[in-house]
Amino acid sequence: MANLLAIDTSSAWCSVALSLGDHVPELRHEAASAGASQLLLPWIESLLANAKISLKDLDAIAVGIGPGAFTGVRLGVAAVQGLAISNDLPTISVCSLDAIASQLTKTSAFQKAAPRYFVIAVDARMEEVYWAKYETQSNSLPKRIGDIHLTKPEDIDLAGAQYLAGSAIEAYRERLPNFAGALDAEIAVSALGVLDCAQQMFAQDMQQDVRQLEPLYVRNKVALTTAEREEAHK
Repeated sequence: MANLLAIDTSSAWCSVALSLGDHVPELRHEAASAGASQLLLPWIESLLANAKISLKDLDAIAVGIGPGAFTGVRLGVAAVQGLAISNDLPTISVCSLDAIASQLTKTSAFQKAAPRYFVIAVDARMEEVYWAKYETQSNSLPKRIGDIHLTKPEDIDLAGAQYLAGSAIEAYRERLPNFAGALDAEIAVSALGVLDCAQQMFAQDMQQDVRQLEPLYVRNKVALTTAEREEAHK
């Protein structure tokens, strides 16, 4: 397997993982909020130093490109751009919902329930959620079905799904559609999920030149006027 560095700062957590061949990945993962910018590079340096390698020994750098917190996504992408350019490394872009889906399939509760279809839904703030449907695949990462959506909590399409996971459950529990399947409100994106996706993408030769790296913005407008906020709460 490849030598990969994976980072994610698309949520309130700063998360970095290092995978060297078949060795168990090393992870740094901590609630950081606005402090992610101070933790990210020192964590990367620490993981590389402990492994006795440099960035030039990596095959690629993977990053969670969102959707997620606007500032956090920009931080992660900008950091990887700088590291990749200075060390002539390819990059791998990973959607945050795909990373959560990958992590979810490894949990014991999910494996016990064995759903064929499931939905990842995360709090997008501004009374909205990011969500996507997935199909479980044997011996592979889950397959995303269709696009990533940005809607009101009431408009998540749970038809056919047997499992629902993500931060939207806790944030909008009373506003979600009726759902009789299993729930996981605790799972959130981490660099391990980004790494899982990146390993498969690297094996499929899906790495890209750093100049192609950019955030995934599902919401085009990140701020509302006072009038728009008042209208939304009517």
